[in-house]
Amino acid sequence: MGGYVLAIDQGTTSSRAIVFDENRKAVGSGQKEFTQHFPRSGWVEHDPEEIWQSVVWSVETALRSAGLKASDIAAIGITNQRETVVVWERESGRPLHNAIVWQDRRTASYCEKLKKQDLEKTFTKKTGLLLDPYFSGTKLSWLLSNVKGARARAAKGELCFGTIDTFLIWRLTGGKSFVTDATNASRTLMYNIAANEWDDELLDILRVPKAMLPAVLDCAADFGVTEKGLFGAAIPILGVAGDQQAATIGQACFEPGMLKSTYGTGCFALLNTGPDMVRSKNRLLTTIAYRLDGETTYALEGSIFIAGAAVQWLRDGLKIIRSAADTGELAAQADPAQAVYLVPAFTGLGAPHWDPDARAAIYGMTRNTGPAEFARAALEAVCYQTRDLLDAMHKDWKSDGKETVLRVDGGMVASDWTMQRLADILDAPVDRPTIAETTALGAAWLAGQRAGVWPGREGFAKSWARDTRFEPQMDDRTRAAKVRGWKDAVRRTLSVN
Repeated sequence: MGGYVLAIDQGTTSSRAIVFDENRKAVGSGQKEFTQHFPRSGWVEHDPEEIWQSVVWSVETALRSAGLKASDIAAIGITNQRETVVVWERESGRPLHNAIVWQDRRTASYCEKLKKQDLEKTFTKKTGLLLDPYFSGTKLSWLLSNVKGARARAAKGELCFGTIDTFLIWRLTGGKSFVTDATNASRTLMYNIAANEWDDELLDILRVPKAMLPAVLDCAADFGVTEKGLFGAAIPILGVAGDQQAATIGQACFEPGMLKSTYGTGCFALLNTGPDMVRSKNRLLTTIAYRLDGETTYALEGSIFIAGAAVQWLRDGLKIIRSAADTGELAAQADPAQAVYLVPAFTGLGAPHWDPDARAAIYGMTRNTGPAEFARAALEAVCYQTRDLLDAMHKDWKSDGKETVLRVDGGMVASDWTMQRLADILDAPVDRPTIAETTALGAAWLAGQRAGVWPGREGFAKSWARDTRFEPQMDDRTRAAKVRGWKDAVRRTLSVN
């Protein structure tokens, strides 16, 4: 068998499958978008059946475009949108309800109730997370409370809970494997990241029966084998990681102090802190970066809810661009004299503010403000938010004077204008890799090295290559003024000033 590895990258707006060869080159791919459901303001759902169908289609398309059969694939790696919740019947495999997406804010009042009971410290100490609707636990609790008979059925073992990886593995293996990995488990508000186990106290608080939870494995492990009839041959599933952790791996950020930021629907920065579980004093998250051979590597994470989604808003909401690729060119035409700021709190603000009730706002408009200024404000918002995250990380993690170089990936990094502005706002170098599909690559590496057809950690790290380094060019005075304006805009937007 050759070194072909298939990565399934199940994201927030589409599912992708990519076939990589033994040289880590993409040789075939398939991608399919699926429907976003917004039943109420602040609620976001997906149809699990539509996600499943999009994954199967993407895998079949990727194999076909690579000119390969399922029997040519050594292993499958899976990466997925994190925190999104699916509950299904153990007997039939049928979803009980639409998936509740990580962006969904319906449990904001429940989170506030738990905070008023002084329980946030308990959750943070054990999970490294804050009490926010973003995470899976309160979403699952809502489902069990709002679907008739669900909690009783769950207690009897009739229902299964999973993040998207678990649901896909269940379907791919015909219900034979009910598992997740440590990174996805660490995002649920129910997993003790120090003890590496589901936490009974947290389950009791959230009223979640333990019987419905999957087994938790390392990121590179035997997750099961696909049903032969699905793609024409049985393929072992040997790697799983949540999308941001998979991108960290794909960027070869294996050493403490290495930093990556992914710009997709949202923006997520992860700083490898090695075996040390760094407790943030600046409202960042402590999370599991990966677990290999039973050894856990931790990270500090900053989560921004809206990045590329702001560009989608320009396209689909305001209709001022035809495609996302137009945004950088339009932003470059903006009037430099106009200080227009977009605070993209469409679904609240994430780190380091964690304000679920904040809502998006635009500041500094004049009669001359037009599409170009809106485009620039949307892209700059991503840069300012990244700076906020990195400032918080530098306070929590002492770099000993070493220069911080940010490795970036995701759809937005294709824009030279955006990456140059990011370097300018950060006042730090930004490295874009030659392989843009780092999330899928990270999942593929987990599976490929487990299968023995790809190199180990050291060999993989040596193969990482830079496409472009963006150096800061903005003068200090301009940068300081722009950052000052951003901070003022955020202050005005926060729901509690």
